[in-house]
Amino acid sequence: MLTAALVLGALLAVAAVAFVARPLLRTGPEEPLPEPEQHRLALAEERDRALAALKELEFDHRTGKVSDEDYRALVGELRRTAADALRALDVGTRGQMSAIAHSCASCGHDLPAGARFCASCGAGRARPTGR
Repeated sequence: MLTAALVLGALLAVAAVAFVARPLLRTGPEEPLPEPEQHRLALAEERDRALAALKELEFDHRTGKVSDEDYRALVGELRRTAADALRALDVGTRGQMSAIAHSCASCGHDLPAGARFCASCGAGRARPTGR
């Protein structure tokens, strides 16, 4: 009886390891991302690199590793790079957001793009605040 329990436990352990490791052992090619998603991902990586470099430069300047002259020479270019990447991402996001349907805050009914009131419950559409 003990031998059967040990064999069953060992088989269960092997099956669990095989199940967990199966995604890691795949040899087939990965499905490539669509071109717009690749472009957005590249812009996001560029933004992240520029912001990380800017953060590191500011830290080094505060700790005295980078002089004021060097800081002023480097910070402008890093800020421009980060701002350009953010603008490019913002333009892409706005294009995606305009395609998304808006829904009523009261009942959840989908609203057409120019609707001011919900056709289902009559509630007014919330206006964006700020700008």
